[in-house]
Amino acid sequence: MNTDISTTNPYVDHPQLSSLEAEVLWEYAKLADKVKRVSVIARETVDAPNSKLLFELRELEKEMKLVFTMYRAAVYNVSQAREMREAEDEASVIAQEQSRQSRHAPDQSWEDEGSTIMF
Repeated sequence: MNTDISTTNPYVDHPQLSSLEAEVLWEYAKLADKVKRVSVIARETVDAPNSKLLFELRELEKEMKLVFTMYRAAVYNVSQAREMREAEDEASVIAQEQSRQSRHAPDQSWEDEGSTIMF
C-alpha cells in the first residue's frame, strides 16, 4: 500500500498508539519525507543553485527549530511538574509529621501555674 505521507496518516489506526502519539509520529514521518526529498534534489543539483531547494531548506530549518523549541518546552514542563509534585509531597509529609507531633505533645502554656511577675 503506497500512500502519500503528507495527506494520509499511516499511524492513525495503530492499536498500540494513542491518537496524540499517532499524530506526533505522522509529523515526524512528514518531516523525514521532506528531508528525503531535499536530499534527492540536492544530489540532482550539486552544481547548479536551485531556488526551490533553498526554499525547502529554509522551511525545513523553520520546522526543525519549531520541533526543537516544542521539545525543550515539553521537557521543561515535565521537569517543573515533577519538582512541584516532589515539593508538594515533601510539604504534605512535613504537615502530617507536625500534625502527628502536635496531637501527641502535652499542652504547654506560656504561663506556669502560680507564677507572677512583679515590678
